Amino acid sequence: MNTAELQQAFLDIFNQEADATFFSPGRINLIGEHTDYNGGYVFPCAITLGTFGAARKRDDQLLRFYSANFEDKGIIEANLDELVNDPAHDWANYPKGVLKFLKEAGYTIDTGMDLYVYGNIPNGSGLSSSASLELLTGIVAEELYGLILERLDLVKIGKQTENDFIGVNSGIMDQFAVGMGAENQAILLDTNTLDYELAPLDLGDNVVVIMNTKKRRELVDSKYNERRAECEEAVRELQVGGVAIETLGELDSQSFDQYTYLIKDANRIKRARHAVLENGRTMQAYEALQAENIPEFGRLMNASHVSLEHDYEVTGLELDTLVHTAWEQDGVVGARMTGAGFGGCAIAIVNKDKVEDFITNVGQHYRDVVGYDAEFYVAEIADGAKVLSRKD
Repeated sequence: MNTAELQQAFLDIFNQEADATFFSPGRINLIGEHTDYNGGYVFPCAITLGTFGAARKRDDQLLRFYSANFEDKGIIEANLDELVNDPAHDWANYPKGVLKFLKEAGYTIDTGMDLYVYGNIPNGSGLSSSASLELLTGIVAEELYGLILERLDLVKIGKQTENDFIGVNSGIMDQFAVGMGAENQAILLDTNTLDYELAPLDLGDNVVVIMNTKKRRELVDSKYNERRAECEEAVRELQVGGVAIETLGELDSQSFDQYTYLIKDANRIKRARHAVLENGRTMQAYEALQAENIPEFGRLMNASHVSLEHDYEVTGLELDTLVHTAWEQDGVVGARMTGAGFGGCAIAIVNKDKVEDFITNVGQHYRDVVGYDAEFYVAEIADGAKVLSRKD
């Protein structure tokens, strides 16, 4: 969607010109899944699928939100002085939460806004449409109200919205990738310290193909919070046994092996084992990419999916069908689920010359097994959330 189309769409809905237009990307995670809330490393990148916005500052306290993805909801209205989670406001609770926490952090937001959004991230796909919308709202507020804040502070407010306003006990990876992304770069992020490095994503003759199961994944309704609680209980058991750690990310495979006996439940052992080994795989994957060892990178992706399937148990028929079928195709370097799981998307690194055959073969087998079509996109790596245009 270009800026002229955004401006026209805003004018059609609100009968006024927008002050500015915006774009906030979605994200994929190359490797490092369910490690972010376990104090480990993640390796995401922003993508060119995302959320477009157009906005105008108002003179009163009214907030008006409209999404072209939910036309049946119409214009959702709220008041700047009453920013509470209202189930009737559906998707608009995300921008309301961001504005609430910006105000609570001391930033001056003294009038309302009109906000138009359109997202081309498939809904419920696990490509982080919620973080994309949160960071979009943040840069809209920056622009309209002349706020001066560090991008990392905005990332943290996005996470706070997800955790404390929406009620999803997620880590910081999604907001970080959306806010800090850079074109053709992946981000190695230490979620414990928030130290990060940008890594050029040079896959040689290969591209990243996103495979969407078309099975909606609702984080709030999933077992996401349950998995986090299982890991936290494993940490508590290790601490009671005398292991001086705050997160599973502080352990390597050898130290985990020595102390596994302290965890009293077989499921918790599996959950913790995934968190520890996945953290190590993520560092190894970063080193493989730096060394231009793409085959090694692919093998680590495959190992990641096996761990997510059998130890963390967050994949399911749809994701496993896509990934297992991908592994069997010519020209595939590696494949794994990406995101929280329970539906959503998987990714594969595929030779450019084999992409068409890959999509045909994997798509046909998926339809045969699952009963409906998957969707496929070649991922392009994008910048973080940004202003697209300003009114002259």
